[in-house]
Amino acid sequence: MAEEAQNGASANVAISGVLIQVSVPASKAEEAVTFYKAAFGAEEASRACCSKRKAEQEQPSLLCAELKIGETSFLICGQLDDLPAVKEGTSPSVRFRVQVDDVETAVGKAVQAGALLQGEIGVDETACGGGALGNLVDPFGVSWIVVSPAKAAEAEA
Repeated sequence: MAEEAQNGASANVAISGVLIQVSVPASKAEEAVTFYKAAFGAEEASRACCSKRKAEQEQPSLLCAELKIGETSFLICGQLDDLPAVKEGTSPSVRFRVQVDDVETAVGKAVQAGALLQGEIGVDETACGGGALGNLVDPFGVSWIVVSPAKAAEAEA
């Protein structure tokens, strides 16, 4: 029992998984969904919209969209008034690590969609990788690490 407590396990709680939630300013939520589809080929699994809040609003605003990249799902959520604010110009403390076969092509597609390449595409020499690596920041301040397995990096070289 003491070992379970140290490892964070609990006999009373069953955790089935973790779903990443990226909050962006509400006015940018739809734009964020479009970006992730264009940059990383995300597929939209579901969405929830807020009812109209203001008379001048023509369509309900996006509350949350569940997107999938490969087998991984994550949420893009418009910032609600009752949650801590996402400040313009700040970077959320979320970093996605996307594994691809061709880093240069994947980074090029993301840059074309609006991401900024941080530095140059290089080789990940850490124990976590060993392949090609490109660091991106998307238009919403989220960091993306685009990597390839070590074997794919050797073939690219």
